[in-house]
Amino acid sequence: MTSEIITTEFYKKYSESGESPRIFFSPGRVNLIGEHTDYNGGYVFPCALTYGTYMAARISSTKTIKFASLNFDFTIEIPLSELHNKVGNEWVNYPLGVFNEFKKTGVDPDRGIELLFSGDIPNGAGLSSSASIETVTGFFINKVFGNDKLNLEELALLCQRAENKFIGVNCGIMDQFAVSVGKKDHAIFLNCDTLDHELVPLKLDGLKLVISNTNKKRQLADSKYNERRGECEQAVKYLNKVKKVKNLGELSLDEFNEISAHIPDEVIRKRALHVVSEDQRCVEAVDALKKGDMVRFGVLMNESHDSLRDDYEVTGTELDILVEEARNIKGVLGSRMTGAGFGGCTVSLVREEAVDIFIEKTGKKYEQRTGLKPDFYVADVGDGVKEIQ
Repeated sequence: MTSEIITTEFYKKYSESGESPRIFFSPGRVNLIGEHTDYNGGYVFPCALTYGTYMAARISSTKTIKFASLNFDFTIEIPLSELHNKVGNEWVNYPLGVFNEFKKTGVDPDRGIELLFSGDIPNGAGLSSSASIETVTGFFINKVFGNDKLNLEELALLCQRAENKFIGVNCGIMDQFAVSVGKKDHAIFLNCDTLDHELVPLKLDGLKLVISNTNKKRQLADSKYNERRGECEQAVKYLNKVKKVKNLGELSLDEFNEISAHIPDEVIRKRALHVVSEDQRCVEAVDALKKGDMVRFGVLMNESHDSLRDDYEVTGTELDILVEEARNIKGVLGSRMTGAGFGGCTVSLVREEAVDIFIEKTGKKYEQRTGLKPDFYVADVGDGVKEIQ
């Protein structure tokens, strides 16, 4: 997708009369390590991708907003006065949620808008297509109607609220933050409790990040994501009887081990163990990257997946098979699920000369074992949300 292509499609959908549309882009993201830690006040280490969501937008003379997408057949025209209403389970709820949150801040469109979205992020793959749609919408509203009232961090928080309150998914801040503040050839070391963050150069000399899509679709809002969040909140309640903590991210692994017996439920204890140990792995992974120790980074990726499989139980058969087959390939330093789990994608750190063999052999074995044909993306690390025309 390019700005020229989406402009051409925009004219087909609407008309060539009037001003040219403005083009905006928001990336997807992949999390290198630090999974299910964000809503627990812990660390994450994502990067923005060059895959993402394009949006063409033009002010109109009507009092309605027209929504259309090159990815979905569903289109709708909504009066400005009715932007706070959800539309079934349709994709338009993601941008509608952002309009709704902006209205609460006093930023409310007073003119009609024609919108066309187009994304090349696989839907439901765990690369954060929802946050990408939300953020590109929010960036547009903020710039055109809000006079850049919000900075990128504030924009990320607003889009997170839209997903939490309007969509009903209790996601943490990582996805919206990563697609907002991402920078080319950098990963973001983010403290999800304080939003303190560091852009860390991602030097992949002789290595490639390969994203593998299980093509096992998962609906995040319908998954056990909210259940896991509730289990972590329960763990904090148990631990507060002996140590006052706001969230699991406040605990070191040593501190947790000292008081973990005060969690009487074994399942709840395992969930908390994953979060605290994953937080430590994230810190160690950033240190390994800064030192150029990519072998250690790969080991930590492997340990992360194993914890997500055994303690947090959010992987599933397809992700586990894809990771298992990836690790059997010479030249793979590490492989893990990325995203919420229950399907979606893995991310693997692969030596450049082994990428073709990795894709061929892993794909063949995975298809033999699951009957599903995976898709592979050799990922480039790109910038965050922006206007491109």
